[in-house]
Amino acid sequence: MLLYIHIPFCDSKCFYCAFNSYTNKNSQKEAYMRALKIDLEYNLNYLKDKEIKLNTVFIGGGTPSTVDASLYEDIFKLINPHILENCEITTEANPNSATKEWLEKMYSFGVNRVSFGVQSFDDEKLKFLGRNHNRLNAIKAIQNAKCIGFNSINCDIIYGVTNDTFELLKRDFDTLKELEVEHLSAYSLIIEEDTKFFLNEKELQKSKKSLKIDDEDLSYEIFNYLKSIGFNQYEIANFSTNEKFESKHNYGYWSKDDYIGVGAGAVACIENRRMYKQKNIEKYIQNPIYEDIEELSSDDIKAEKVLLGFRCKFGVDLNILSSKELKKVDDLVVENRVCIKENRVYNNNFLLADEIALYILD
Repeated sequence: MLLYIHIPFCDSKCFYCAFNSYTNKNSQKEAYMRALKIDLEYNLNYLKDKEIKLNTVFIGGGTPSTVDASLYEDIFKLINPHILENCEITTEANPNSATKEWLEKMYSFGVNRVSFGVQSFDDEKLKFLGRNHNRLNAIKAIQNAKCIGFNSINCDIIYGVTNDTFELLKRDFDTLKELEVEHLSAYSLIIEEDTKFFLNEKELQKSKKSLKIDDEDLSYEIFNYLKSIGFNQYEIANFSTNEKFESKHNYGYWSKDDYIGVGAGAVACIENRRMYKQKNIEKYIQNPIYEDIEELSSDDIKAEKVLLGFRCKFGVDLNILSSKELKKVDDLVVENRVCIKENRVYNNNFLLADEIALYILD
């Protein structure tokens, strides 16, 4: 079982961000953490009744590092009896708010993996994205985490932004290599509704310009370079220097493990039922255990297994496919788009993951 904890607070709203996060509700932090505790207790009772343990815990956001570390203490007291030995416990953090003291406290609670929202080491690009840290902040945060004892660190990098070049991105990746970061997530910019970039993009399109670069060749250049410096791709956006640093939490999602989600806007999926929490912070605080429930059909589950399996090295079990779908797999094998090993089919090109999945399922 996986556990996701959502922290919806941020110091500032990045121009591309469409997550359930807020910069104007900081006065709600303590009340929110109390509600989170109620939500967590309710869900952990389910684990206790079923005698299930947690394989991984992921604290995401928003920006978890904007909440004082002391407010997490009761959360970890609740979690600790329910985790397996060597449980992967990750927190997201931003370089500007993840002070050495904050990181030390979280490490003392049992957090053993930290994911920094770096996005770039180029100060001009950071300003363009609406980030409120700079290159030196990011480097210092990573160095602090290393000194404290974190030996599993991820950094997020965004590419495909207007004015991006391979040389600029190469400098970002070289910096991560020099800092001995073990994992990176490289995301192509997506322009989403309800973001500042979305509004800007609509204006730019009038003059046939864009904030986003759609350059498949750049993606391949990035992937090849990362491999050359020791970052092995195991999912469309995820790379690690060694298998032991691959995200166990993400693997749980990709392999359709059950997961609990607590916090405003969090999502859970247990026994083929997907549950959605209140997004509104005030409503969540009033009733933290309320959730909307969606029953997943067998077709829904199969489609997700295929779509997710082709996006990572996990692959897809051939036993879930129909005879018609297996024939399409054979066609793709002939075209060298996929390969088959031990009754599983694997994608040879993650950038074509959705295209391959939709072809098979159509």
